[in-house]
Formats: sequence, structure tokens, C-alpha cells
Amino acid sequence: MNTVHNAPDNGTEVLSDLQSGVSIPPGEQPLGEAIAEVLRLPPMQRAECFAQRVRAIAAWVAAHHPDRPWTCAVHIGTDGSHVFRGGVGHSLVIDPEGRLWRARSYEDFETTYDITPQTCTIATLTPLYAQMREYRPR
Repeated sequence: MNTVHNAPDNGTEVLSDLQSGVSIPPGEQPLGEAIAEVLRLPPMQRAECFAQRVRAIAAWVAAHHPDRPWTCAVHIGTDGSHVFRGGVGHSLVIDPEGRLWRARSYEDFETTYDITPQTCTIATLTPLYAQMREYRPR
């Protein structure tokens, strides 16, 4: 365990035990809670509930940690799935049957783009489920 020694102005020494040098983004814990919550719901209610939760997480992080943004763009897949794309290369997919999948944002989709001289945006996303990992209730 690492111990950090800080010398405050009053001459006393403060010891702080660090658990690790890893910084966990502020949206990660609420995201895990949202995943657990939607897995307890009936499959047909999951996409709508998860969309509400990720909007709330993004708003909370923006209000409380503006220097550490947490983003999630929502798309509809070519198969009717709901694709939740995060800002760090990961996506969550809720398929038309309500199953929840963890995906890599680029490798686990066939993607087409709309390209103009000023923009490049996603036109279509086709999930490749065989490459993804399904989340299941514990």
C-alpha cells in the first residue's frame, strides 16, 4: 500500500493511504448501477429505461465534474437495436429482444457514414453480436 505524506502549514503530518493510482471516471459507478437496474426489468422495458439513465448520468457528471466529461450517444441499429456509444471506445447494445450486450464501438459494428465537406456522422450501425459479450443478471 502506498502512503503519501503531506506537510500542512501547521507543521503536523497527514498520512493518506492510497488504494491505487487508477482514477475512476465519475460516471462509471452510476453506469454500473444502471446496467444492474435494467437487467432486473422485463426485456421490453430495458432500452427506454437505460436511455433515461444515461441521459441522467451525463447531466450529473456535467454538473458536478465539468472537467471530466462523460458522454453517451444513442443510435438505432439497422436491426432495431438501441446502441449506446460512449466516449472511450465502448458501446452497450440492447437488441430487439431486450438483451444487453457490451461492444467495442468500432470493431463490433458494420458502420456506414454520411460524409460532407464539413462533417462525418454515423449513417448506420449493424451490430455484430457474435463478437460481443452479453450481460446477464447475476
